[in-house]
Amino acid sequence: MPRTKKALTSLIAISLALTLAACGPGQDAPTRMIKQVTDGVELSLKDNGVDIEVLNLLLVATETGDAVLVGTIVNQGDTEDKLLGIAVGSNQAVLTGESALKKNQPIRFEGDTANAKAVFYGVSPVAGRHVKLSLGFARAGYVTAEVIIRDKRDDYKNVTSGAATPAPTSSPDSQPLQ
Repeated sequence: MPRTKKALTSLIAISLALTLAACGPGQDAPTRMIKQVTDGVELSLKDNGVDIEVLNLLLVATETGDAVLVGTIVNQGDTEDKLLGIAVGSNQAVLTGESALKKNQPIRFEGDTANAKAVFYGVSPVAGRHVKLSLGFARAGYVTAEVIIRDKRDDYKNVTSGAATPAPTSSPDSQPLQ
C-alpha cells in the first residue's frame, strides 16, 4: 500500500506541476507583452489620424565626444508627416538627410540603408547612461523617450559622427549627455 500511495502522490505532483506551468496568466502575461528586442526604445504614436512607429531608438557615444542617433521611424498613416527636430535637454541634434515621413518609407538613422543622420556634437556622452530624448513632428507633435547611450562597439562599431564638426548647436547653458 505505501508504494501505491507514493506513486499516486508523485503522479498528482507531476500533474499539478504541468497544469500550473501551462496555465499562468495566459495571453496577457507581462512577459508575453514585451516587444523590445534590442537596447533601443520603441514608441507608437497613434493619435488624431497619426500612425508613426519609432523603432530601436538609442544613442551611440563616439570617440570624438559626439552622440549619434540610431533607429528607424516609419509613418504607417495615409497623411505625410515631417521630423522637425531631435533634442536632449537644451542640446539639439544636427539633422541631415531625409526628414519627410511618407507612408511606409522609413527614415533610418545609421546602418547600410541609412537615409538620415542625427548628431549631437561635442556633448561628451557617457555610455551606459539613459537620457530623455525628444522628437518633434509636424503633425504628431512631440514625444519624449528615455534612451540608452551605448558605446561604439559590437553592432555599433561603425557608427561615426560624420564629416568635420560643424559649429556647436547647443545653447550656452547646455549640459553633457550623461
